[in-house]
Amino acid sequence: MTPRILIIAGSDSGGGAGIQADIKTVTMLGGHAMTAITAITAQNTLGVQAVHPVPAEMVIAQIESVVSDIGVDAVKIGMLGSAATAHAVADYLDKLSSSPSPHLNGRGLPLPIVFDPVMVATSGDALADGATVAAFERLMAIATLVTPNRPELDILGGAERLLSHAKVVLAKGGHDDGDSLTDALIDRAGARARWSAPRIDSTSTHGTGCTLASAIATYLAYGYPIDRAIGEARAFVRIAIKDAPGLGGGHGPMGHGRVRLDARPGARLNQVTVAMAAGSAEFYRLLGLIQIVDTADGHYARFEATGGATLSVETGAAATVFFECDDLDGEVARLQAAGIVVDQLPTDQSWLWREARLRDPAGNAICLYQAGENRRFPPWRLVDGS
Repeated sequence: MTPRILIIAGSDSGGGAGIQADIKTVTMLGGHAMTAITAITAQNTLGVQAVHPVPAEMVIAQIESVVSDIGVDAVKIGMLGSAATAHAVADYLDKLSSSPSPHLNGRGLPLPIVFDPVMVATSGDALADGATVAAFERLMAIATLVTPNRPELDILGGAERLLSHAKVVLAKGGHDDGDSLTDALIDRAGARARWSAPRIDSTSTHGTGCTLASAIATYLAYGYPIDRAIGEARAFVRIAIKDAPGLGGGHGPMGHGRVRLDARPGARLNQVTVAMAAGSAEFYRLLGLIQIVDTADGHYARFEATGGATLSVETGAAATVFFECDDLDGEVARLQAAGIVVDQLPTDQSWLWREARLRDPAGNAICLYQAGENRRFPPWRLVDGS
């Protein structure tokens, strides 16, 4: 299945946020991105220089055009541009989500709608006026999830006020102080889940909110529960920040294009381990791979290839093929139920991977694992291959 994601948002001429970030995210996660552009902006990594709203009638025409033909499995809403557009989108989506349609997702599930209430750009520029903010309440009421950052949450009156309209809120902590940042999923019964991770020291954070919301929408379209969709989407964002190209003089764009084998749903063949001999490390460097891990005694090295696959060489190691899984424990349980013998049940390792081991019918060693950003970006990753 290719999930069809409708993105209702503004365009970013710098390519870091907005529609451009949304399209890149959905594409990297295996979805098909469709767009209804609400505003054209002149912006770069330093700020927003101009905003030109698209008339509400044209926004709705874009939505109707793609929904009536291609269909839709999830919706992501970002910058809306005007109060009139916000109300028009609310009218359309309220009618769409409440009436059965062959063009909606094929599982008979409610249409997932992720609303990222974009009001302030990463640069600090305002992207919504008071009337538009007031119209947000209608979209919150129909959204599956609302994803404000700290400044947006403050402008909107806090989580408690939002939950008088919204069903579920993801309060993002990226603007908070401290070395560890926390996102909290809150519903009307209180906090139901939290995710904490070390702050990434980077100025390449333009479009993080857009990217997160689009990734969540895509995972929801695949059928993931909301908590798991958020967890996977957060991993996508963190890897994209760590792999940013370092463009511009301000808040630069993230590296969406490098998150190929780290976050897409399904088992991913992205790591192989082979035996090491004298000269192995130099051989793979000559092949053009980038060394990302080394050991003091030289018994182990890991390399990264173009496209994001990794290769390890280790003294005395048996050749092993690695498949990364979104839900390792669930995948192992599924295989055991099918009669597959698992030699090592899921186990947390000191190198920050969780692994299970088994063999294929020919006796080849297989490792199923979860590592997230620690596959390519462990805390001890070499800088510039040295």
